[in-house]
Amino acid sequence: MRGSIRHRGDERAGSWEYIVDIGTAAAQRCQACGRRFWVERKPNESCPACGGELRETEERRRAIKGGFRTQKECQAAMNKVLTAVEERIYVAPTKVSVKEFLVREWLPAIKGTVRASTYSSYKLHVERHIVPELGTLQLSRLTPAALNAFYGRLLEEGRCHGSGGLSPATVRRVHATVHRAGRDAVRWGRLSLNPASAADPPKGRRERRDLPAWPREQLVAFLAHVADDRLFCLWRLLATTGLRRGEALGLRWEDVDMDRGTIAIRQALVPVDGAVIVCDPKTAKGRRKIALDPTTLAALRAHAARQADEQTHWGEAWSDTGYVFVQEDGRTLVPDRVSKEFQHHIRAAALPRIPLHGLRHTYATLALSSGVNPKIVSARLGHSTVALTLDIYSHVLPQQDQDAADRIAALLDV
Repeated sequence: MRGSIRHRGDERAGSWEYIVDIGTAAAQRCQACGRRFWVERKPNESCPACGGELRETEERRRAIKGGFRTQKECQAAMNKVLTAVEERIYVAPTKVSVKEFLVREWLPAIKGTVRASTYSSYKLHVERHIVPELGTLQLSRLTPAALNAFYGRLLEEGRCHGSGGLSPATVRRVHATVHRAGRDAVRWGRLSLNPASAADPPKGRRERRDLPAWPREQLVAFLAHVADDRLFCLWRLLATTGLRRGEALGLRWEDVDMDRGTIAIRQALVPVDGAVIVCDPKTAKGRRKIALDPTTLAALRAHAARQADEQTHWGEAWSDTGYVFVQEDGRTLVPDRVSKEFQHHIRAAALPRIPLHGLRHTYATLALSSGVNPKIVSARLGHSTVALTLDIYSHVLPQQDQDAADRIAALLDV
């Protein structure tokens, strides 16, 4: 394994280049014109130059790079390549573009390995932002500086509809997609280093906004308003367990244990690209059992009786999906329509507007402020860690901190 450097051009205005033997590599030789083509993604079916028949072979490959101003710079660059080749981490430069890699290779490869909603997000970022800006760039020429400039453009004028830029949080999500793709490119031998690892996505100011939640009085008023609603059990279950919308809509009767008063969260119904699909829980801790209070359990029993009456009414037209919360004919509820129905009830009850997910925040806030152990709250919410729960609901902690101080003082002041 050897390398050499040489001077190109005249002595004053020329430049230096290195040549390194990087070992054997898969190639194809045309039987008609004799041209060689390195196999970078997949073999060619015929010669791209003359259309002749190709023969698979392995040949010695060299890495050649020029444009260095001095012999010292050239030597240093060549030494890095020699080291990478020796350690078997060198990746030969490829002409594959960012678009080719992302659209033809990366997205199809990861589709079955991530949640459908995650894949939809990746695909959206690739199609709307990454490919239009960086698609024609060779993958091997994607640099941290190019990514930083890309993020800057997204902040200034990244909106696809209308004028203006994207928020720092949205740009960070685009960066996460680029970083995941770059990590896979390294694992698959497309790149030697992930350029996104050295890029600087916008940090912005992560101002702690007030979470959309109701105080106890408003939650009680809401539940009183929907007491006669067909989906009252759904609204109460969301308010007393902190379930995500998809988890509640994905609940099946086989997941309900009436005798023990528990429900098991095993799946979720999630809207993706206009369709509603079944997904696994969002996190590993999301697969969990949750105890129900007697009132919510009674509401669940009443809901089961009503659904049995509806099934009898519809007869053979009933769609037996097995879900706890369904339409009157048994068909699956559409998540977005459930959210709209929630907003309708809020307006009718003249309550402050919050999204349906606000019931989850309301539950967590009330539970923590009433002194429930954060570990229990975290487990019921299905968070990956207790730290995540405490970070999201840190606004509740000052009150608990003061309560702790007062309790300790009361023990001592006797």
